[in-house]
This record gives sequence, C-alpha cells and structure tokens, in this order.
Amino acid sequence: MTIYTLPDMPYDYGALEPAMSGQILELHHSKHHAAYVKGSNDTLDQLAEARDKGDYSALVGLEKTLAFNLSGHVLHSIFWNNLRPGGSADRPDGELDAAIGEHFGSFEAFSAQLSTATKGVQGSGWGVLAWEPLSQRLIVEQVYDHHGNVGQGSTPILVFDAWEHAYYLQYKNVRPDYVDRLWNLVNWADVTKRFDAARAAGNPLIVAP
Repeated sequence: MTIYTLPDMPYDYGALEPAMSGQILELHHSKHHAAYVKGSNDTLDQLAEARDKGDYSALVGLEKTLAFNLSGHVLHSIFWNNLRPGGSADRPDGELDAAIGEHFGSFEAFSAQLSTATKGVQGSGWGVLAWEPLSQRLIVEQVYDHHGNVGQGSTPILVFDAWEHAYYLQYKNVRPDYVDRLWNLVNWADVTKRFDAARAAGNPLIVAP
C-alpha cells in the first residue's frame, strides 16, 4: 500500500549552484528523501501486519520508525520549496516581516538565532522557524534527527537541513559556511504562504465545546 510519494523537485538539480551543488541535490532528493518516503510506506505496511496478527511486540520500534521517516519526508518536502534559485528577496516583507520584528526584535536577531540553532545541532537535525499556535507567535526550534525537541502543535514554515548529507560533499565538515549560503536561497514567497496558512488555521489546540 503506497500512501506517500516522492514529490518532484520545483527546479532542476543544478539550479541552486553554486550554493548547493547539483550532485548533492540529486543525491539528497533521489536517495535520502526517497528513502524516507519508502520507510514511511514500509512501516505502515508493518503496522498493518501487526494489527492483522494481533502481535504488537514490535510496536514501540515501529512507531519510532514511522515518526522518523514521516517527519523526514515532511521536512524535506518543505525544504525544497523553501529554497529557490537566487532566492526571492533578501528578507521578507509585509506581515511576516512585522511578526519577525515583534517576536525576535529584528530580522537580524532572528536570522542570527536560526543560523546558530542550525549550526549548533548536535549530530543530525534541522533549524526551524515555526508558528506556535497556543501563543500565536513565531519560534525557532532545533529538530534532532527529524522529529525531536519541538513544541507540540508548532508548524514549520522555514527549515534548514543540518544533516551531513545536505552539505558534506561540498562543504566537508564546515557546516557554518553551508548555513550562511542557505540565506541566499530562501524563497520568502513560499515562507510567507506557509506563515499565512498557519495563522489562518487558528489554534487547533483549543476545541470549542
């Protein structure tokens, strides 16, 4: 049973050069992202088999595996669209820019926090700008692997991949250089759409009686 599919890239593999090489992008999308899609579908099949057999002895491991692969699929799907050749602007404008100023003090303070969060991930993970619905504000999160250390209910709107497979062939072990170059590729139009959609969803944590 196939539930999840690998999305097409919104641009050619070489379109983000020189900040991100075509070789890295092709491997990242066609191998790593594809593996998370396959892992999600395979794990759903294994969970269905466990239910059919009434054997839940492997359930804890399967739940963790599903969370890992599915979150990897979701974050990568956002990541590809968060970027575009040349970027769309040096910084956002309108209500997103105003919200960044309100919640972080300034765009410079926000970008420094997200950069530091991404560069400082221990091992593998992500730096994430997310909308937190309970307080109706933007927050920066560190995601370890694909699904840890995040606020429940928060919606990612801008994600920076800090896994080594995202940069090692080009930047070796100098993750900070890679992160700094990502800012030149940010598709603020896409980030703004995600911000608007997250705010429009209201607070799903509060359910009317």
